[in-house]
Amino acid sequence: MTIADLESPLIKPVDSPGSMVSRTTVLNEGSVEAKRQEILHYFHQSFSLYESLFECLADDEAFYKRASPLRHPLIFYYGHTAVFYINKLNVAKLINQRIDESLESSLAIGVDEMSWDDLNDKSYDWPTPATVKAYRDKTRALVDHFIRTCDLTLPIQWNDPMWIIMMGIEHERIHLETSSVLMRELPLSSVQPHALWSNICRDTDEAPVNELLKVSGASVTIGKSKDDPLFGWDVEYGKQVSQVADFKASKYLVSNAEFLEFMQADGYQTRRYWTDEGWGWVQYRQASMPVFWSRDGQQYQYRAMLELIDMPWDWPADLTYLESKAFCEWKSEITGKSIRLPTEAEWYRLRDHVDTDQPFWKNAPGNINLEYDMSSCPVNRHECEGGFFDIIGNVWQWTETPVDGLEGYEVHPVYDDFSTPTFDGKHNIFKGGCWISTGNYAIKDARYGFRRHFYQHSGMRYVEAGPIPEIKMNIYEMDEAVSQYIEFHYGDSYFDVPNFPVACINHAMKAASNVEKTRALDLGCATGRSSFELAKHFAHVDALDFSARLIQAPSQLQSSGLQRYAVQEEGEILSYKEISLEELGYQDVKDKVTFMQGDACNLPEKFTDYDLVFAGNLIDRLYDPSKFLNLIKQRIKSGGFLVITSPYTWLEEFTEREKWLGGFKADTGENFTTLEGIAQALAPEFVQQGSALDVPFVIRETRRKFQHTLAELSVWKKL
Repeated sequence: MTIADLESPLIKPVDSPGSMVSRTTVLNEGSVEAKRQEILHYFHQSFSLYESLFECLADDEAFYKRASPLRHPLIFYYGHTAVFYINKLNVAKLINQRIDESLESSLAIGVDEMSWDDLNDKSYDWPTPATVKAYRDKTRALVDHFIRTCDLTLPIQWNDPMWIIMMGIEHERIHLETSSVLMRELPLSSVQPHALWSNICRDTDEAPVNELLKVSGASVTIGKSKDDPLFGWDVEYGKQVSQVADFKASKYLVSNAEFLEFMQADGYQTRRYWTDEGWGWVQYRQASMPVFWSRDGQQYQYRAMLELIDMPWDWPADLTYLESKAFCEWKSEITGKSIRLPTEAEWYRLRDHVDTDQPFWKNAPGNINLEYDMSSCPVNRHECEGGFFDIIGNVWQWTETPVDGLEGYEVHPVYDDFSTPTFDGKHNIFKGGCWISTGNYAIKDARYGFRRHFYQHSGMRYVEAGPIPEIKMNIYEMDEAVSQYIEFHYGDSYFDVPNFPVACINHAMKAASNVEKTRALDLGCATGRSSFELAKHFAHVDALDFSARLIQAPSQLQSSGLQRYAVQEEGEILSYKEISLEELGYQDVKDKVTFMQGDACNLPEKFTDYDLVFAGNLIDRLYDPSKFLNLIKQRIKSGGFLVITSPYTWLEEFTEREKWLGGFKADTGENFTTLEGIAQALAPEFVQQGSALDVPFVIRETRRKFQHTLAELSVWKKL
């Protein structure tokens, strides 16, 4: 069966509220075939709803306008969610087919403004909307066929094929919301009315006066188990128990009218209300009001997604964390009370005033799940128990808690970079959802962390409470695989074996001593020691690895100067270690390296014109090493060098047997080595420089268990 054999099913357009209200799927009940049909419907409904959002763009040109300087244009997001299905199904080895490898590379990575994202317009040749729509149609047909035919048992768990489909659906519902925010930042001329999305709230009145209501303290448990009946992202699983003291919380979300008081008190001009990060953001944005506000003479106006309306003073203010934090500082000053944002655990105490969860409610107990308006609404419309309003819905509510893994956290092997890049102390959790939060976004256990300068239909509720509990971030130090790589690259030497990345780059530079030293590429950079070593010699180094978990470590080292990690001694006994850029001697070269996630067999066109490419212990871990060699030949300048190291440990787990470069009997019956296979694949453009040599390395697993291996290093020059 090929892509061309699949016919896209006829799907009714999403054109009314009744056609788009849905609930995330309960994964442990019903019959197998009924559940299959339910997920099939959920998939098509989500796919169509997402496409309907992009019908709000006025013309093709609007797809390419940069709504935010820190984000891709909307053409990226239009295709990204479809590409996600194909890439993840391939990663999970549930399919072995591609629709368009170029799109599946260029539209795969770059959603959040992470340190390894390159948002340079010149680096991208964006497809047309028609090209993306055609791709989406093929994806819809392929996924439809997969849902109808894949193995399905109940309950559906996170190692099951249908879990990957649920992952794709919920991922698209995340981007339904994030894309709506970007549309809200586009010029009005770039959007147009829509039968569904123009149905915004039209009610507004004087804003109610906010007040603080008592909330009793209690023990709060955050996190869910793997047998939970609803789909979840990795960061939701695990367990964290906190003791929350009594506190008070605002009855309402902060309204536009209440936030205006902060503005009228010169809040945006008063340095003492802002953190260092916040004040830097104010200066960068030249901010004087929330981003969705504008002013016409003495009148304020409010930007909804598709139109500009008179300021609805009783609607919630759309704010970043930084603005919310500054508001709390001002509120504390004028009231003499200890006002701040709630912690995640304190928000959960508030959440106890809502006794149901999506998908189990009859009607949403708040402006959420697209069950009411296509916009925010008055803050005094949706009342909950205890006299509070909008505990869920309307706008997201910022918390003081940075996102981090709970005790027992583990990444999903198919999507290892969903959460881990946000475990950096720079992303705060917000809770409660907003008017367009659907699917997993709308459930109680949803845990999403966004950068503190980020807009996401987000606002605030404040509390009167004691000091913020001390927060200790565990950035990767408990990840055993990452810690082993950090120790391998930066830790102690064992059995008198020299540091492997350092030794490899030393050998490479001796062999390529006369090469031009402008640009280098480190493929399979892992935790980045070879990248920093290359930066001692080259003006710029691009460093790529397929695993976001691994490249987060050198990114953290690069940005903060420190990296802490744990190494296993024996059993559950750990030792804690720390490395620093200064001690390693990389302080002066760190900014010459750009760390990014990438697939060595599917490199975007921008990765080209290199003087030297280093592929360290990579070749025998690729799904198509010949494809890689054919691709990388084109990315190296004439006179440039390719340096390959590998122990040639060919395993079908990583590379299908027929795609091995060597390590087998040739048709003649003679042994055919990998070095011979590399030479054959690189000829005639490249010739080997000198003889290959063995470079030993040692990987520490525990205090008494090590892997001692020999990698063969070969150097190849492009003629």
